[in-house]
Amino acid sequence: MAPETSFERYRPLLHAELGRTGASLAALDADSRSVSAARDNSNVDDEHDPEGTTIASELSQVAVLARDAQRRSDEIRAALERLDGGSFGVCAVCGQAIAEGRLDARPWTPYCIDHVSGR
Repeated sequence: MAPETSFERYRPLLHAELGRTGASLAALDADSRSVSAARDNSNVDDEHDPEGTTIASELSQVAVLARDAQRRSDEIRAALERLDGGSFGVCAVCGQAIAEGRLDARPWTPYCIDHVSGR
């Protein structure tokens, strides 16, 4: 494993991504509240409207996006903890170093390329 200080360059990248993810979560929360308010203030039977997307479908899409953003936020926070703890850049499955190119693309990943699909 490379010295811990060599990974410090990922810290600002992780914090920037955490900020973007937090902004996405806030926007999705606002979208969800807006769609819910529209449903509460309407007596339209959108479930049987052949012309468009249902409000329930829109809420479902927002929920999936929010769940993905929350998962990404959790992954980034875990990467920051690994950075603080000295285990950043080490595959959680095999214990080998994660390739620098992989960390450049996804600095929050806890897996080397060989174990990304086997988690």
